[in-house]
Amino acid sequence: MTSEVHLVRHAESTHNVSKDFSQLDPSLTPLGFEQATRLTRTFSHAPQVGIILTSPLRRAIQTTLAAFPHVLDKRYFDQDSGHGIENGATLILDPDLQERSALPCDTGSTSPTLEKAFPRLGVKDLPEGWQVKEGIYAPEEEAVKERAKRVRSRVAELSDQLKDEHRKHIVVVTHGVFMKFLSGDADIDLEKAGWKSYMLEKHSSGIVLSEK
Repeated sequence: MTSEVHLVRHAESTHNVSKDFSQLDPSLTPLGFEQATRLTRTFSHAPQVGIILTSPLRRAIQTTLAAFPHVLDKRYFDQDSGHGIENGATLILDPDLQERSALPCDTGSTSPTLEKAFPRLGVKDLPEGWQVKEGIYAPEEEAVKERAKRVRSRVAELSDQLKDEHRKHIVVVTHGVFMKFLSGDADIDLEKAGWKSYMLEKHSSGIVLSEK
């Protein structure tokens, strides 16, 4: 099993600028939307993408929708928006991709709140209490490592399910700190809306992401 995975960091959000970490689930700034939209031109693997997984935090969802309207299936967008494509990529909200800390800025909105803001994204499929920073979603290192392991395994399973040979790549939209655990690279520090490509490989130690 060898598949290509692209890790994308969310674009600039309001708490990145204000440094007010007491904001609950902050949105992108105007610059953040510009950064995300820029990916429609600079992300060179768009035609090969079959699935996009994203953190359910608002800034990650907004980054995904702004960056990949030419990749995602049209069912995720308002009919009059002109966004999305027929038989486009599948979008999956994955709570395991949320940021590590328990600060309000890294805590997700309730599912009803997200459902109102993003009614087409299947928010109802999120597990109850996903935004509560307890158990598997706690900020402790062992819990975060386990989440990262689960994501890698999930990506491997999804990769095996992709039937279109021309769209076998997977995009993962997440956060700066969690990305360190997911990639296995403690030094990774992508710019806002930055991305990096990896090969998904199966080793004796489990599923890993190897730099291209």
